[in-house]
Amino acid sequence: MFSKHPPFLWNKPSHLICNLSVFYYFYAINKTVTTMIYRFTIISDEVDDFVREIQIDPEATFFDLHEAILKAANYTNDQMTSFFICDDDWEKEKEITLEEMDNNPEMDSWIMKETRLNELIEDEKQKLLYVFDYMTERCFFIELSEIITGKEIKGAKCTKKSGEAPKQTVDFEEMAAGGGSLDLDENFYGDQDFDMEDFDAEGFDVNDGATGGGSSYDEDKF
Repeated sequence: MFSKHPPFLWNKPSHLICNLSVFYYFYAINKTVTTMIYRFTIISDEVDDFVREIQIDPEATFFDLHEAILKAANYTNDQMTSFFICDDDWEKEKEITLEEMDNNPEMDSWIMKETRLNELIEDEKQKLLYVFDYMTERCFFIELSEIITGKEIKGAKCTKKSGEAPKQTVDFEEMAAGGGSLDLDENFYGDQDFDMEDFDAEGFDVNDGATGGGSSYDEDKF
């Protein structure tokens, strides 16, 4: 199979050389094929110019992505949160919770710290919701914009940033005093007409870099 064996195979029995050669070959092939980076684009339904892009190792957990989102949005880590794997119409299919919860027997659920990203996310354009305000179910819309092959990254990194994040939690008393209201009907999120491409027309490109006050940068890994 190989014209020359690696030095550590010299003077070994032929059957051992064959077995180790096959192992070495497939290990090298597997290492090359599985080296990749997930690039997620994150937007908000509340703030039009809010965009975050996070690049992360597919072997990282949903908890790692959760921490990266919190840091990119300057949020605290004292709130209950969940990810939802969605179909193309943003309908929830699977839930990944911060803590173990059995509150929805009709939906499969996983725990963030125990679930790697590539266990549930395999294809580009996969849609997710990240619920950061559990009481009102306010959330970010997330899409796996690109799978970058042939490269690797340790941990996660925020690589693009535009706009200020929406408030992490809603103060109902403040909203009531200001005469505001929060419509949380079934169409508030998960609207089937919602499309990531709609945000390109608002004055920035979520794929090629943010404009209109945004910036492209590398933060410290987290």
